[in-house]
Amino acid sequence: MKRLFSSQYFTSYQCDKGRCFYVDFNHKIVKLSFCQLLAFRQQVKNINPESHFNGKNKHGLEILMLCNREHLFILNTMEVLDLQELVHGTFGMLELNSILSTGI
Repeated sequence: MKRLFSSQYFTSYQCDKGRCFYVDFNHKIVKLSFCQLLAFRQQVKNINPESHFNGKNKHGLEILMLCNREHLFILNTMEVLDLQELVHGTFGMLELNSILSTGI
């Protein structure tokens, strides 16, 4: 298993042998297929961090459910921003690795 990207709170890994991905949420590691990773990325992209600052999200919390409601996470504003950084960095590394492996 190789580390793809680390942010302050989270880390993503790729397992070539198992053909899957892992996201370490510090207290829990979640195994994801590529399709689940894409769905995860879409969920994170749909979070509007501005709502945490302009009063629309007064509590500053987001609820995130993964893998057909198998995993539930409650994230504060800093964790949401960090998770968005993780997703961006993870897919950036996947793109870079695919470019390097094809030799383009």
